[in-house]
Amino acid sequence: MTATAAADPRARETAAAVRSTYAVFAALGVAGATWTSRLPQIRARMGLDPASLGLMLLVIAAGGALVLPPAGRVVGRIGPRRAVSAVAVLVGAGLGVVALGYALRSPLLMAGLFLQGAATGIWDVAMTVHAAAVERRLGRPVMPRFFAGFSLGTVAGASLGALMTAWRIPVSLHIAAVAVLVALATPAAARHFLPELPGSAPRTAGPHRAMAPLGPAPWRDPRTPAIGLIALAFAVAEGAGSNWISLTVIDRHHATAAVGTLTYAVFLAAITLGRWFGPAVIGRLGRPGALRAAAAAAATGVVLFAFGPGAWAAVAGVLLWGGGAALGFPVALSAGADEPVRAADRVGVITSIGYGGFVGGPPLIGFLAGRTGLAPALLVVAVLMTGSAALAGAARRDPRADRPPVRTTPANPTDPPVTAGTATRQGERHAEQPTRDLGQ
Repeated sequence: MTATAAADPRARETAAAVRSTYAVFAALGVAGATWTSRLPQIRARMGLDPASLGLMLLVIAAGGALVLPPAGRVVGRIGPRRAVSAVAVLVGAGLGVVALGYALRSPLLMAGLFLQGAATGIWDVAMTVHAAAVERRLGRPVMPRFFAGFSLGTVAGASLGALMTAWRIPVSLHIAAVAVLVALATPAAARHFLPELPGSAPRTAGPHRAMAPLGPAPWRDPRTPAIGLIALAFAVAEGAGSNWISLTVIDRHHATAAVGTLTYAVFLAAITLGRWFGPAVIGRLGRPGALRAAAAAAATGVVLFAFGPGAWAAVAGVLLWGGGAALGFPVALSAGADEPVRAADRVGVITSIGYGGFVGGPPLIGFLAGRTGLAPALLVVAVLMTGSAALAGAARRDPRADRPPVRTTPANPTDPPVTAGTATRQGERHAEQPTRDLGQ
């Protein structure tokens, strides 16, 4: 077989994996934007003030925060493909319970949000680990574009929500239909993920190749928590926009619910464009420079949105806010996945810290809004963006990522086992042997 013929199946496999990764990111975006696009109706039907609404938003974030600490180990054990397929069904189930809870005006709505948040947390880690492996195989920074797929899904979900609102389609019917679509379509898309990833559990019994961890454990490596804090700040920026922009436009400018939802869609469109063109920004400025520029844009946009004169200032602010918020999370997770062997663990840690923004952001902004109004409360985002810029240097490429992995079990069943104590001494010899890491 010629080299070209041998390369063709791998190229086709990679192309299929890229398409399925975009689809899985987009599906999660649709799922999240579906219920948030109907948030004004949910607020009115459930009779929620800003503080109560913040606590409701806390429920979905708390579900994600609860499962994230073990999520990296779960994904590493069963693989991203099976993880995404399983939790997509759970996300669909959560949306179904939200639809039922809204129809009955019942606490079931909270239970559905909690289930959706928990399943989404594992989905986030699994799809990001797979996206990092695809990025390594392609050899160029494409993580922001995968997140652009997520943002495109949120734009589609929000735009559909605006249409459903304008056409007076019942909230429960709308959410339930999307729930079925997500639960059925996502596992079909995930079938084309890369077949193996570093650190995944072996598919069959017998000898297998496990890799020794590089560097300290994620929580003890100062770089990983610092990247997590960057993700936290940008999570607050993105989450605050998703949860509060439509309501702020309605309250401050006395707009209709449809106009508020359309403004939210503009915000999501700005995020999508920022992520699509993000690789060019990263290529020119590097990860730290791109993060600092993004933080400055988001902070400026929030101030303009909250205090600018008239609707034009609000729209300009939303565009800057969304464009700035676009790069934080994908750049942070790409930096955390530099080392393929520990990618799942590090992404799990970074996502766990980042979800603190979703857990703490909604109630904090809701609490402040009850005393100052929504617009001034959003200045929390500008403060956090300033702090994230100071930590941006942690996102530089980790030099350990270029070190060859070390085997901890023999590639040949006749070889003596390599213990944890001898792995370091034999690392140089093993590093010279070829690996089958799909991420390289």
